[in-house]
Amino acid sequence: MVLAYDQSTTDSVSKQLLLNIARARYSQPIHFTSVSSITATYRFAVNAGIGGAITGDRGGLLVPSLGGIAEENPTVSIAPMQGDEFTQRLLTPFEEQKLTLLLRQGYDVDSLLRLLGSELRLQDAGSRDVVAVHHNRPSDPRGYAVFRRVMAHLSSIQDRHALYVEPLFFQRTWVVPAASVTPESFQAIYKDFSLRLSPDRRAYAVSKPTTGRIMITNFNPGVLSNDERLELHGEAEDAPTNEILLDIRAGYPGGEYPMKGRVRLRSFHEVLTFLGRGMQEEPEFDVTPDPRTPPIKENPVDTLKIHESSRPPGRMETAVAFENRYFHIGDYDGYPWDKKVFGLLYQLFQMTVAPSAQAGPAITIAK
Repeated sequence: MVLAYDQSTTDSVSKQLLLNIARARYSQPIHFTSVSSITATYRFAVNAGIGGAITGDRGGLLVPSLGGIAEENPTVSIAPMQGDEFTQRLLTPFEEQKLTLLLRQGYDVDSLLRLLGSELRLQDAGSRDVVAVHHNRPSDPRGYAVFRRVMAHLSSIQDRHALYVEPLFFQRTWVVPAASVTPESFQAIYKDFSLRLSPDRRAYAVSKPTTGRIMITNFNPGVLSNDERLELHGEAEDAPTNEILLDIRAGYPGGEYPMKGRVRLRSFHEVLTFLGRGMQEEPEFDVTPDPRTPPIKENPVDTLKIHESSRPPGRMETAVAFENRYFHIGDYDGYPWDKKVFGLLYQLFQMTVAPSAQAGPAITIAK
């Protein structure tokens, strides 16, 4: 029974994702309803007895009887996503930690960033100033083409197992007067720090290992000096938490197409809107990789191809009906790009910010 409920919940979320893409395609509001709890009561009863059979004038006959009853009484509580929960889970942009959690587990960087990437903000070498912003929207054809080519190049680096998605580790160091470091202050303030005494200056050099912001690079950030890593962290700190620093340097795999900048991440609401608009309002188009990019495995036109038809799909697939139309993910030949991207979409939905306290009443259904 537990497995049946689990399958039903998974199917429900998958269909809601498709339904909301269909709503976005028709510029309708996006809405989710979640199953907050399932409580099932099971009752098993067995009875047995002995009774007499009707034998007429031929004497008596005892006949045993055995029976059983099995009942299931599930109670399902569903809650509409609204208020703070809607804001946190759907409208708040993804932060870099969630992106890197998936990339470090081997998810395709191109499919992930084509879903989550809102725009690419490129900088001049040696400068923190953004010189060009390229949007991941087909309505901006030039920007969209640049974004796609950069994602394809990152994919080629990942194919060569040379893409790093790592936080910056560095030492913060400062100087304090030796007289201020007493046994009491050491226990209260400096016990987690490294101290090095400079007798000539009558001061301590205090340092502490620090974990900084995350970067996407084609080299191990550990090869940089501490000052370089500290400077990169300061540059990353200038950006909000939904932007991740991108630094592809010459001299390393993928360095034939060097670049520096930031990738800004979308909210989940924007992801669904992007997929819905891509069905008709803003269809994606084919973009060939940059000439400097080596061949890559996959470069489909659509980030996620959703099929729309007037009839139900022939095969038993996840499909929903909306506005007298049917929406589903199609078949595939070879690499199952759309199936994997839809699975990634499901994963991203589960990774959205944990819901806050329920703002409105849940709906309880006894079946």
